[in-house]
Amino acid sequence: MTKPPLGSTMRLVRPAPNVLGFYDGRVDRVRIWSDEPNWLDDGAYTLGICTYAIVDGSQALVYDTHISLAHARFIRRTLGEMGVTSIRVVLSHWHDDHIAGNEVFQDCEIIANSLTASALERGRAEIEGGNPPIKPLVLPNRIFDNSLSLRVGAIAIELRQVEIHSHDGTVLLMPDAGLLLAGDTLEDSITYVSEPERLEEHLIDLERMSGWGFDRILPNHGSFETIKAGGYDRSFITATEAYVRKLLACRQDPDLAKQDLKTFGADMFSTTAVEYFAPYEPVHRQNVEAVVAAKRR
Repeated sequence: MTKPPLGSTMRLVRPAPNVLGFYDGRVDRVRIWSDEPNWLDDGAYTLGICTYAIVDGSQALVYDTHISLAHARFIRRTLGEMGVTSIRVVLSHWHDDHIAGNEVFQDCEIIANSLTASALERGRAEIEGGNPPIKPLVLPNRIFDNSLSLRVGAIAIELRQVEIHSHDGTVLLMPDAGLLLAGDTLEDSITYVSEPERLEEHLIDLERMSGWGFDRILPNHGSFETIKAGGYDRSFITATEAYVRKLLACRQDPDLAKQDLKTFGADMFSTTAVEYFAPYEPVHRQNVEAVVAAKRR
């Protein structure tokens, strides 16, 4: 395994008008933090991660601050070179790989829902002492509940709170563009189960989200080629729902729980909704173990 400098393999894409994507990871035989288990490589870089900025004129809205300060500086430098002088940040949820670059934007408005703000406050010691550490952890300074309407120049933005993947999700809707920035509520190849005891509630919000008006979806974890080409279609939600329901079925079906991801998700991968990506095999095994264990409590 090689270990290039943080941020050196970042790729800038333009998946939609006024939208920049800052993609890193899914580089064969490359880790960027350590050969030992760590959240940055195993939960983000190996799987591929993309954060976004919506830009209109001198204004920008950054959706998640990426996996390191070097990545965040790349984002800020890119926006500055485009003539951006006013930046706001939105946090999709509280997990490390979405808030690691907050310090670079500490002079900006950092927006999060109240559940995200509370989770970051509770988890501060663990986050600042993690591997790698995020220290100092810069907290959001503008809090909302349920929804918030914003504008970036002439572009209308709607932030909507959802409970999918984590209890504190915030997705970003660009209604005029028919575009949803989904954070970790949707993930290709499969959702990363972080709160297994709440999967039934996640299904409810996936159904609610499917009723909104949009045509394309940009997740934070997914295929570089698909994101670069403009994102995923609405079948992404259907595939995620199917995977979650099948996970829940593992509680009653020991044979199903033993299947590897390629077998377990064969129906999903036979469509164009999501693609099989081998590094998600350990994620799937972790998901199954967590969901089955949650039943026993």
